[in-house]
Amino acid sequence: MAANRNLRADVCSHRSGTGSSAMSEPRIIASTKGAQVALHDLGGDGPNLLLTHANGFCGRMWEPAARELASVAHCWALDFRGHGDSVSGPDEDYHWDGMADDVLAAVDALDPKPRLAAGHSLGGASILKAEQARAGTFDRAWMFEPVTIPSFSLPRDGVKALGDIARMRKENFESRQAAYDRYGSRPPFSLLNPEVLRAYVDHGFRDLADGTVTMKCPRDVEATIFENPDRSAFDRLGEVATAVTVAAGTDADPPAMAAPLIAEQLPNSTLLRFDDLTHFGPFQDPPRIAASIAAALFSD
Repeated sequence: MAANRNLRADVCSHRSGTGSSAMSEPRIIASTKGAQVALHDLGGDGPNLLLTHANGFCGRMWEPAARELASVAHCWALDFRGHGDSVSGPDEDYHWDGMADDVLAAVDALDPKPRLAAGHSLGGASILKAEQARAGTFDRAWMFEPVTIPSFSLPRDGVKALGDIARMRKENFESRQAAYDRYGSRPPFSLLNPEVLRAYVDHGFRDLADGTVTMKCPRDVEATIFENPDRSAFDRLGEVATAVTVAAGTDADPPAMAAPLIAEQLPNSTLLRFDDLTHFGPFQDPPRIAASIAAALFSD
């Protein structure tokens, strides 16, 4: 797909001047089908912890949560192919197997390899798929509403609607501040913690030559991922021996409704409910989410 032929020169070219903390350039790691994925070092002391993001987002949105986890973990955040500072191959179709490959590529790039992972939505589903592809990759995993949804809950009309919504998103803005103001004024992005929203705008947009900015994950990429959901991973959840904590809100959207079904299918799982959070939960309340991750992954 031509929509996200990110040039390597774009990696870490952001010049926002918004006051976000300076970080070193991401590690660029070869994945499958020619993808070059970015792995961001978010710092901290302790065992390596891999953090994965939702469709359309980027890894550095985990920064506020990673700061809360700094005393127990060294956090690394992945940008999936088609997102953030990652570069897609010329024949990318954005099948979800590729996202699992990105997880495994990140694991293999780190020494020591991370035995712990936390993910949101597509990120959680990709951790599960990575574990199905390579059993024993992770000892423990925490995930918020992984979109590992049974086929009967994925009507094609509904999947198409998600793609249509993504394609209607405004892709270009006159400035990062204009993007921040727009997203901050309307749901669902207005639900995000302001620091997380700032991280999304700072690191999920690319500067253009005319001074405007555009989304690093083009809306066509986001739509294609929505329209190409994984329909097999749910049936294979019994293969995942990893200790998994499945966290969810309590709204009526499919990811929240599927969470207890996912937990039931996993052999070694715990289901957690956050009654006041939506599907955007990890980025609504980073301190509380970080505390939940720490309790699930670092408790004896």
